[in-house]
Amino acid sequence: MEVRARAPGKIILSGEHAVVHGSMAVAASISLYTSVSLAFHSHSDNDDTLKLQLKDMALEFSWPVGRIKEAVAGFNTAISSSSPTSCPAECLKSIGALVEEQNIPEAKIGLASGVSAFLWLYSCIQGFKPATVVVTSELPLGSGLGSSAAFCVALSAALLALSDSVVVDMVHQGWSSFGEKELDLLNKWAFQGEKIIHGKPSGIDNTVSTYGNTIKFKSGSLTLMKSNLPLRMLITNTKEGRNTKALVASVSERTIRHHDALNFIFNAVDSISKELSGIIESPVSGELSISEKEENIAELMEMNQGLLQSMGVSHASIETVQRTTLKYKLASKLTGAGGGGCVLTLLPT
Repeated sequence: MEVRARAPGKIILSGEHAVVHGSMAVAASISLYTSVSLAFHSHSDNDDTLKLQLKDMALEFSWPVGRIKEAVAGFNTAISSSSPTSCPAECLKSIGALVEEQNIPEAKIGLASGVSAFLWLYSCIQGFKPATVVVTSELPLGSGLGSSAAFCVALSAALLALSDSVVVDMVHQGWSSFGEKELDLLNKWAFQGEKIIHGKPSGIDNTVSTYGNTIKFKSGSLTLMKSNLPLRMLITNTKEGRNTKALVASVSERTIRHHDALNFIFNAVDSISKELSGIIESPVSGELSISEKEENIAELMEMNQGLLQSMGVSHASIETVQRTTLKYKLASKLTGAGGGGCVLTLLPT
């Protein structure tokens, strides 16, 4: 029995960083996907290992299922696939030891938390069955496009599809979508994986990846939006590495030093996000209406980028993209943490 699931990446259209300080953020899914296939080993294979293959990186990890059972024994015995549960700190240590044994190359050590998330989600949802899990992705890692969330969502979807908690038509050969109840369960499991990878994620990335389309987020509250305006975005990867936690901390430190000024900036970002979400959700009538909306969105993106520069999270590589696209009268802004990563450019229809 084999199942394959896929989940999209995401972009932040407005509100990154300011969202941490109470402003609204708007995020949307993109048509770049992470795919996960799951195949259980048959008894005749005489193979009692759990294998994880990361195809794009030419990496393979494997563990005897008995070793995984020893590591998580006592931590997930009462867990069922229908009850998403956080990984306790002690269990995460045990799982971390299993991951360390795999000798991940130094250059790819950032993958360790994702492998830990894999072991927790697999053992909670499927128990200790020997299997091979294969991951492929169109999303660059650590560039602000939600690669870790897409991994957690696609993995959880594949695991749940072969569990008792979700009913899937096994005769069906093409793609099919989960129902609303299943999506809620899937989102909660993916969030548990994101917590292992990021510590204290907002939940934006996994929610956009689970439900698709567009969401708005403010002060811990997520709202799914019905978009009436398909946006065409050029995404440029600056390939400039950055440290998300350090960038978030730097904005907080700047806020302590210049409290009133930064609060005005956060309020301005909040207004931009509210206006943007209103444009996206309002009905479209005729070509003129679409072009007018795109012009308004372009202006809001430019303003948001200027405010992000004031927060100190832009980068020379981002501004190079901005200057280049401005020559063609196109609006660009960073997406995600900044300091490099990816840049969005709105392409008019």
